[in-house]
Amino acid sequence: MKYFWAFTALMLLLSVLADRQKTLRALEIALRRFLSILPAFLEMIVLVSVVLALVPPRLLLGLLGGEGRVLGMGIAAVVGSVTVMPGFIAFPLCGILLKRGVPYMVLSAFSTTLMMVGVLSYPVEREYFGPKVTVLRNLLAFLIALAVAVATGLAFREL
Repeated sequence: MKYFWAFTALMLLLSVLADRQKTLRALEIALRRFLSILPAFLEMIVLVSVVLALVPPRLLLGLLGGEGRVLGMGIAAVVGSVTVMPGFIAFPLCGILLKRGVPYMVLSAFSTTLMMVGVLSYPVEREYFGPKVTVLRNLLAFLIALAVAVATGLAFREL
């Protein structure tokens, strides 16, 4: 992580040297955008923290890991398909779940379906693509997400 910060600082310095005004404008835009998403980000972090505090780790592992990993993968895939959550919340959540012992393949199923399958966005998508294409796209995305999760399980020897 130190290298990432050092690289970012170096690039920012090079940008300032190249064009100070453009860099300051870009930083101002970035700050405004960050502040605009901050309330939603904090809300999701608090919600996730409360849920994780209330759900006993044994129950969480029983549903998402342990012996029934394939069942956990299925549960995670369904939850990911019907949840609307931005990636900047989902990936830290996966990190927290990983530390709690949830297998990689379950996290893979959750995060992949979360990003690729849009059950709740179906009405909007249907308007643009029509019902047939929307259902087909979501079904294929779900199947691809399951294949990715199985591949992850094989790669990490969880299957």
